[in-house]
Order: sequence, then structure tokens, then C-alpha cells
Amino acid sequence: MRRVSIQTVRAGDVLAKPILRENGHVLLGMGVELTDRFIDRLRDMQVDTLFIEDKMTEDILPEDVIREETRKQAVDSIQKTMRSIIDQPTTRGRAVAPEMGRTFRSVFGQIFQDLVGRKDILVSLTNIHVADAYLFQHSVNVAVLAGIMGIAKGYNRTQIEELGIGAMLFDVGMTKVPTEILNKKTRLTTEERQIMERHTTDGFELLRKQHDISLLSAHCALQHHERYNGSGYPRGLQRNEIHEYAQIVALADVYDAMTSPRSYRNRHTPSETIEFLFAAGNSIFDLELIKLFCKHISIYPVATTVVLNTGQTGVISANNPLAVHRPTVRIVKEADGKAPSSPYEIDLKDQLHVLIVKEI
Repeated sequence: MRRVSIQTVRAGDVLAKPILRENGHVLLGMGVELTDRFIDRLRDMQVDTLFIEDKMTEDILPEDVIREETRKQAVDSIQKTMRSIIDQPTTRGRAVAPEMGRTFRSVFGQIFQDLVGRKDILVSLTNIHVADAYLFQHSVNVAVLAGIMGIAKGYNRTQIEELGIGAMLFDVGMTKVPTEILNKKTRLTTEERQIMERHTTDGFELLRKQHDISLLSAHCALQHHERYNGSGYPRGLQRNEIHEYAQIVALADVYDAMTSPRSYRNRHTPSETIEFLFAAGNSIFDLELIKLFCKHISIYPVATTVVLNTGQTGVISANNPLAVHRPTVRIVKEADGKAPSSPYEIDLKDQLHVLIVKEI
């Protein structure tokens, strides 16, 4: 299979991976033949890339970082929690969901088991979802990325659990933001931005009332918009004043947000996003955390379609953990636009003159 821009998809192409709804259920399943109507509808739903079947790349199978059942369970738990909070606008100092801690310990426990069961932790996020599913899928992705960082940092199980639960619930305060502000397409007014920024303190207040959720997990909600140079909110903390869990969640939040399509902009590629993160080192984020994070992120995920400086088009078939910026590329189109008589591969770590120009 290969991952391509929806702009290059044509009627008759066959989905190789499902597209998910808001609740994590399948909107269009693997094996569905796309029609012009389907493609137009997916564009309207802000789906900008798809995995499609392709004979030249049928053995290229990107590995999901967590199992489909694990992701669905996590999305379902986050969605139910968010909706229960919306349905209970006042809590009068009481816990909103008395079973929240136990629920999310169980959910993150399964995410953790999926992560430690991998043969490596060089990962990419391969799920495709409609725009309305962004908040819930984003929270799961942030938890996955934070869990990888916790493992890489050598945290013990309790620390990883605190971090993971904080990462799944870091944006819970968004349930208190009015829908008209959340969905606004134009620039927010000063007053609207102040309301939006309160989601950090609102989230902290919600989580700290849960007797079985660590106060350190709650600080992920409070501090995930603080910045290394003190330019963030709500308190303008800087450097080590920001808890490391919150720094990790902030890094994962920005990475997944930038690599996801939004109503007001196109997605950035992983390689573009990693460039941004390094440029933000010791200003927005701690450079040492960025270095560790980027060691475990696939710059060019398997199945990504790319154009080389030779004019050839290829699909990423494998990554090299020791040289993540120099993957192996299967050539599917020569510079003259013709398909090769049989597919072949170029290992970029050995072919130093060959460069990836862009993803398509």
C-alpha cells in the first residue's frame, strides 16, 4: 500500500486502511473502492491523505504504533469522559467521574503494553480520521507519543502511568470552551482568546478533584501551554519551573497538531515539523527533550509517497533507526513518468547523492 494526497486519488482506487469516525468506528473500511462522490465527501470532511492499494507496493505495510482495538477503547473512554463533563456543567467541588482514574489507568495500561511490545520505538502515526474526530484522536496520539518519551526517559511504571493519564486528559478543559469559539474560522478576539486560554486552568480544576488521578497528571492540563522561554500561559513559567511531564505533553501536542490537517491550514509533513521543533529548541521547548523525541519519530513514515531529486517517484519501504532521514525508497515511477519494468529499491543511506525533495 502507499499513502498519498487525496488530490492524487482517483475513482477506482481502493482503500488499504480504514477512515475513522469521531467515535473511533469505521467510516470507510479497508477494501472499499472509491468513487468521485466518496472522494468529494472526504475532502469536505477535511481528510487530506489516504492509504490506497497498489500492486507495486502491496507488501509495504506500515505498522500501527498501537493496535486498532486499543485505539478504539482509548477514543471511546476519552469521548465518554468529555461528554459526561459537558453534561455536568457544575461540579460543586466534587469529582465529575469517580471512576475516571481507574478507567484511564486501564486504558493507558493497554497502550503501554502495545508500546513495550514493539521491536523498536521508531514510530509514525498512521490512523486517518475525519476532522470532527480530531480532539479525541489527538488526545490518543499525544498519549502514545508521551508514552514513548516516558519509556525513552527510563521512567518507572508509576511515572509512565502518571504521564500517560495526564496526556490523555491534557485537553479536558476544552469541554468548557463555548462551541462557537472552538469552531470559529477567523481570528479570535482578545476576549475570546482569554476564554480559550482558560482551558488550562479549567482542566486542572477538573482533574485535581478526581481523588484517583495524580496531581502531577493534572499539571499536564495546567502547564501544557507554558513555554521554555516563559512566553506561554497561564503563568508564564519557564525552563524547569514547568514539570517535565507537561513539557513532554506540550511537545507531543504540537507535533501531532502540526502533522494533522486543520480547517484553517494544511497539515505539515513529519520532516517539516521536526525542522520546526529543532528551530524551537531552548526557546519554545527544551532542546534535549526535542532531541530525544525526534530519535523515536519516523521522519518519512513507511508507505509515504515521495519525489526524489532525480525526478523519480517512490514509496518509503523501510526506515533505518540509525539514520532516520535516509530511508529505503521503492521506485514506482521513473523520471520520464513511466513505471519501471519491475519495482526496485534505493537505500538512501548508501546513495548520498539522492535526496527526497517532497512528499506527495
